Amino acid sequence: MAGRDSSQRAPGRVSSVCQRCARRAWLMTKLGTPLDFRARDLARFWGLLELSDHELIEAVGGRRRDELRAAYDAWTPIRDEQTSGVESICKHHPSYPAVLSGDALAPHMLSVRGGLRRLADMLQGKVVGIVGTRRATDYGMELARELARGLATSGLTVAGDLGEGIAAAVHTGVLEAHAQPLCVIAGGVTRCSPAWCGPLYRRIVEEGCAVSELQVSEGLRPRTWWDPANGRTLALLAQMTIVVEAGEHPRELACARVAQARGRDVAAVPGRVSSPASKGTNALLMDGAKLLRDAQDALDVLYGVGTRATAVQERAQVTLEPRLAEVLEGVGRGADTLTKLAARGSQPSELALALIELELRGLLVRGHAGRYVPSA
Repeated sequence: MAGRDSSQRAPGRVSSVCQRCARRAWLMTKLGTPLDFRARDLARFWGLLELSDHELIEAVGGRRRDELRAAYDAWTPIRDEQTSGVESICKHHPSYPAVLSGDALAPHMLSVRGGLRRLADMLQGKVVGIVGTRRATDYGMELARELARGLATSGLTVAGDLGEGIAAAVHTGVLEAHAQPLCVIAGGVTRCSPAWCGPLYRRIVEEGCAVSELQVSEGLRPRTWWDPANGRTLALLAQMTIVVEAGEHPRELACARVAQARGRDVAAVPGRVSSPASKGTNALLMDGAKLLRDAQDALDVLYGVGTRATAVQERAQVTLEPRLAEVLEGVGRGADTLTKLAARGSQPSELALALIELELRGLLVRGHAGRYVPSA
């Protein structure tokens, strides 16, 4: 059952997934209900994902162990039509991300939209995962967008999951920076869930990549274990995980806890002690997570203090008139419209002229809804 044996590769849609990993995917689907139950205890759930197939059946199969063993032994690859734009790879495939290789907790296979070559390019440098609650405050949404935009313009790959709140803000910020977002999605990559994220998801796969450990999602009942499993994939892909806002529920901190367990950098944005949306992030800070205020703090953690400046700060070092440098810095700090800049006391006519000059110099580009973004 060697992973690279072409004679064991399933035909059709699983042509880049060896028989062993394709059977693992089938088994995870068959064990959906007991895995949902075990996912209530995340520490135990992570341990289950590290087990071999037979160990997993023994651990969660219950009264169906004998039936599952027989079905597992009798399993054969089922030919499926290749879904346009989706490529599937397993941990035995040359294109499988090196950062995941050798980790027993990593998913056995990945489905990719956006192209394997593009994904490989995006994983060449540093990857930062930005996560948080779906019930984010306006403060959290704005900060997540600014962090994502600042790190993306500085040349890092920014990854997040898909959903309301912080996740949507993260991908919006990356796209505003005209960079490539990396979306780690809990459901299959063939369709978007929730449906309202459809327009955003289409832009993500057009400009960047979406990955999932599920082969298909059509006809599958959504499972509770998908979200924590997705969080561990995101944590393992990233060299640093940033939590912007999160409650106390273990699932909102799952990605950060996996990163901590693997010795990766974890940072959190402090919030009001009275805010439910900040209880989880404040708890991470108490546990030793790095305190993060902006994109520069993240670069200092990854590269060392003062080693690397954000793209906005680097551009400010270019010889600019003080009035232009001030406007460029203001945009980088979130005052990204003429109205916001004018609220700081400058004349709108002077600001408009400065924005045009910065555009002509290639230091700013005009983004969605009239917002200005430092050029990538």
